[in-house]
Amino acid sequence: MATLLRVLIDQKGWKDHPTFAHQYRLAAQSLAQETHEYSLATLTLSESTFERWCLGKVKPQNDARRVLAHLFGRPITELLAEAPASDGTATPLDRGLSTNASITETRADHGADLRWMERHAAMAARRAIEFAMGAERKEVGQETLSYLQDEVRRIAQIYNRVPLATILDDLTNIQDATFRLLEGDRTKASQIRDLYFLAALQAGMLAKASHDLGDPHAAMMQARTAAVCADQAEHRGMCAWVRGLQSGISYWADRPEDALHYARQGACMGTGLCGSITVWLAAQEARAAALLGDEETVHAANHRAEHLRERTIPDDLDALGGNFYFPHARQTYFNVESNVLLGESKASLVKRAEEAVQGFSNTNDPHWAFTAEAGSRASLALARLQMGDLEGTAEAVRPVLNLPPNQRNAGIIGSLQRVQASLLGRPLRGSKTALELREEIGIFGSRPTLTLPH
Repeated sequence: MATLLRVLIDQKGWKDHPTFAHQYRLAAQSLAQETHEYSLATLTLSESTFERWCLGKVKPQNDARRVLAHLFGRPITELLAEAPASDGTATPLDRGLSTNASITETRADHGADLRWMERHAAMAARRAIEFAMGAERKEVGQETLSYLQDEVRRIAQIYNRVPLATILDDLTNIQDATFRLLEGDRTKASQIRDLYFLAALQAGMLAKASHDLGDPHAAMMQARTAAVCADQAEHRGMCAWVRGLQSGISYWADRPEDALHYARQGACMGTGLCGSITVWLAAQEARAAALLGDEETVHAANHRAEHLRERTIPDDLDALGGNFYFPHARQTYFNVESNVLLGESKASLVKRAEEAVQGFSNTNDPHWAFTAEAGSRASLALARLQMGDLEGTAEAVRPVLNLPPNQRNAGIIGSLQRVQASLLGRPLRGSKTALELREEIGIFGSRPTLTLPH
């Protein structure tokens, strides 16, 4: 028996696994956006499962049924039923769309016409740009370069605002496309720097992605690639930014000496620059020094960050936004964290920690980031805990503990684990509230980071 699913796959020319798997991932991501069930965006399809579906040896189950219904705009029961016999005048797909009444009926089963059209328009746009990039075979055309620039800008601006699963596929795809252009012989000499700069940005974001997934080794490999590309692009700001990235990776991997080294190296590279990266590098130095218990360096670096903020002039990295811009709210958060790590116990520090959290209270702010909000809340919890305010500590971390699994990245888990460790202090050891909070944080951090596929 040939199912309608098999017939539609054949008609659309999606017979090979890579082609169909790509369409399946796009549909899963689209459905995730529509339903806000972002775990759907992580769904993938193995070649063996695809073949069994086509041969009718096994039926799709659970979320796969929803994705297929979304992809083809038909009920799953219809897709898995035997395909209607052809009368030679219309294909099963044609008959499904032969009248206005049938169009309305089919699409009404799965939501509004607008969502159906948006999904298919997005799929068509992706196919179109793939064709356009292939058409410019003899040399890299302006449209190809503009597309890569637009994608980098788009992903940079939303990286800190959405679950990683919704952008990781796009990011890896454009990195692959950029590498292929650089490795080929189609690139004009005048385009080399631009492509290497884009490659540096892409590798930098993928380094951050690997870090978020809790893989510092892969993160550092991407960061080193970003450093090479930034050097080839002769972009001093990007070279310095990569050192800041390496400092952050080392900081969360519990290598404070390396974190301090990279932050200082980046500051040297950034001498004479005026973008917010200079402030970021100073703040990174302060955090790294705090882990080493170097109070003098912490205060000196934070003071330098404040001075650099006063002379900041936005540059091309700042214009990208996301992780390439260091807003004042993040500076406050970093400052608080460095002082909290020194073990300061002051009401004034608690107040500044509350100001840092307030700086990330507006999710409509273009510089809002769920990771930074979570980190600032963890620092507030520690500041309150060091003042003996256990109830205030619990209140600070509650919104973080309520984050969905696809936003629980390695940095957020690490921040909460610091709170968990501090709750083991002798004065709190017998507290029921402290015990319950430690258990909640333990459960929060025990789940697979971001629940992404292996």
